Amino acid sequence: MPLFDLPLAQLRGYTSDVTPPNDLATFWDTTIEEARAFPLEAAFEPVENYLTLIDTFDATFAGYGGAPIKGWLHLPANREPGARLPVVVQYAGYSGGRGLVNQDTRWAQAGYAHFIMDTRGQGYGGLIGDTPDPHPSAGDVAHAGLMTRGAGSREGYYYRRVYVDAFRAVEAAQSHPGVDPTKVVLAGVSQGGGIVVATAGLAAGRLDGVIAALPDVPFLQDFPRAIDITPRGPYPEIAQFLGRHRDRYDSILEVLRYFDGVNLARWATVPALYSVAQMDDVCPPSTVFASFNAYGGGDAGSSGTGAAKEIEVYRFNNHEGGQEHQWIRQLLFLRKILG
Repeated sequence: MPLFDLPLAQLRGYTSDVTPPNDLATFWDTTIEEARAFPLEAAFEPVENYLTLIDTFDATFAGYGGAPIKGWLHLPANREPGARLPVVVQYAGYSGGRGLVNQDTRWAQAGYAHFIMDTRGQGYGGLIGDTPDPHPSAGDVAHAGLMTRGAGSREGYYYRRVYVDAFRAVEAAQSHPGVDPTKVVLAGVSQGGGIVVATAGLAAGRLDGVIAALPDVPFLQDFPRAIDITPRGPYPEIAQFLGRHRDRYDSILEVLRYFDGVNLARWATVPALYSVAQMDDVCPPSTVFASFNAYGGGDAGSSGTGAAKEIEVYRFNNHEGGQEHQWIRQLLFLRKILG
């Protein structure tokens, strides 16, 4: 794959034309307040993972609409009795779920508590999932996939539910006695990275304890540009839907403004380590830089803090990004933050 997007010098200065709706903060305040009206009911059942060095718990908590959301909590087996560990809350890539019980324990291997959220309605590709999406809008007319599910309204859009699930996943992880609720790190690749950005923004002023964000080649950023230039899914789901529903471009883009990571990134206040791949034809580098450059900048609904942020650029990689090299960067980044 050749370099198809802007040159790196232009990427570093690129800003999206996406603007936040005037009622963005009110919309999300109301959404989270409604979600919190349901008891969290976080439960952790120990399960056999066939590993000697990791203890695993089958997690369940109440997400959007009180629907039960699954997850895994992994803890180092050699932790001191009564110890409360920093926790990495991890979100899955598009089409993936939480996976098998022992499929990903790397953050626990590094000494952290590791909470993996299952993604409602996914788990049909990549890693398997166990959480349905029971919302009525799941049956709306939409393109095959998830990008246009419920996109007829901001209230019914699929990612409203996912972002709320992600927010409540942090609260669920914080509720476990083996977790230090003041030291929560958000991590994810692709869709997971986009959910990290959204959760970091939504947490600002609404949820204490989040200390860092690790969005890796994040998806769900700068929707208008992504729809126009991305040759390979999932963004083309939106373009293909609009190719048939030609009169809905403006209304769909208006809904997406409430969920665009560029708008939510502006609210974030915690340090972030992004990654971007210059040959990425799934999450084009300009969309990632749009998010990175907006991160911590604030807007009319939130003052922002100019949050500390770094970005690692992988010039010759596609959507796989930095993989194991980026994880080393993340480990070193967290060492600096945690001391």
